[in-house]
Amino acid sequence: MGFRDFLELLESEGKVTHIKKQVSTDLELAGIVDALGEKPCYFENVKESNLPVVAGLVSSKALVAKALNMQVQQILPKLSSAIQSPVAPEVVKSGPCQEVVEKNVDLTTLPIMRYTEKDGGKYVPSAISVVNDPELGRNTCFHRLMLIGKNKFVARIVEDRGTDTALKKAGGELDIAMCIGNSTAVLLAASTSLPKGVDEMGMANVLEKTELVKCKTIDVEVPKNCEIVLEGRITKEQVSEGPFLDLTGIEDRVRQQPVIEIKCITHRKDPIYQTILAGRNEHKVLMGMPKEPTMFNEVNKVCKCNDVYITTGGCSWLHAVVQITKQNPDDGKRAIQAAFDGHKSLKHCVVVDDDIDIYDTNDVEWALATRFQADNAAVIIPNQPGSSLDPSGDLTEGKKARTCKMGLDATIPLRGTGKGFKKESYRKVDLNKFL
Repeated sequence: MGFRDFLELLESEGKVTHIKKQVSTDLELAGIVDALGEKPCYFENVKESNLPVVAGLVSSKALVAKALNMQVQQILPKLSSAIQSPVAPEVVKSGPCQEVVEKNVDLTTLPIMRYTEKDGGKYVPSAISVVNDPELGRNTCFHRLMLIGKNKFVARIVEDRGTDTALKKAGGELDIAMCIGNSTAVLLAASTSLPKGVDEMGMANVLEKTELVKCKTIDVEVPKNCEIVLEGRITKEQVSEGPFLDLTGIEDRVRQQPVIEIKCITHRKDPIYQTILAGRNEHKVLMGMPKEPTMFNEVNKVCKCNDVYITTGGCSWLHAVVQITKQNPDDGKRAIQAAFDGHKSLKHCVVVDDDIDIYDTNDVEWALATRFQADNAAVIIPNQPGSSLDPSGDLTEGKKARTCKMGLDATIPLRGTGKGFKKESYRKVDLNKFL
């Protein structure tokens, strides 16, 4: 369901905390969201803006499942299907996101927030960005946006990813639309790294019907039901961006990044501003969850994969547990390599049998303690392309991050040891007979 429909559903169930007292966008609002544990919350009175602010709508898998009208265990197969078989969305003539058109741009009227004291400025971390690659077509993703003027942001654009490659093809300048207040389907699709030329909006359209509308001043199409659209152009000008919290909860470094000039703002008549906390639950859900189906699909090419969990302890990015049904002696190690293929930034991977609960860290650790021998079941791959989020990797400026990757095959070895590998259960009893 759409952003508004989902918010209304949570409201009807009494699951949204309303903050009626005046709150500042400078550190205070973020602090309240954090103190509430990122549960859905609605700020009615924002000091620096007339717009209300909503947070916490995608802070758990349970909320994501509710928004997609499914059970938690249905998320992985549904995302997997949407990734493999996207459906092109329909482009319509008009939508609620264009009820109001503002050509006199003043970004300072939006409740753009400063999240921590170390932030380089006020940031928008919750907007999806849409560009058109000159060769491959539409690309949708996330870029954090640091406010640097009434009509300008500086954006963190990761090297060699969709927007960066499109920008280079276009000669260093490119039209871009940034949308705030999106459906869960659109947020998940924008977070997913699809093969080049595959439209993320097509993935969103499988998760739920997602119609698009053409922007007013640029040749870019955006979800018609989003709350706010910022139409602009990435310029050749570069300025310092950062610091700002990354997925690990650590302050990212300052870089020279492109400036985006905003030409027009369109929005609903009564727009709601959506925010997320960087390095916290919503950020982790949006980053980690879309990688689970890409790994699931790759592992299933080499053996029977049942489930994948990108762990929160691994920053919802660097660590994963993969559950397989082992049928061949080398299935565990083959699954490890496939998992790394399915998520290029993955650093450590544990593969377990189908009797292990991958969401229970004690159960996974038990498998490592009883089924794993490092000398023949560890896969160590040095000097691999890694993630810039990992502060322990080689983060030499101007180069792709490098790291050492490791996979742990904690599946039951086929050789005998004189002991079994299965936990024994006690007899089931009816306590009512004895108490």
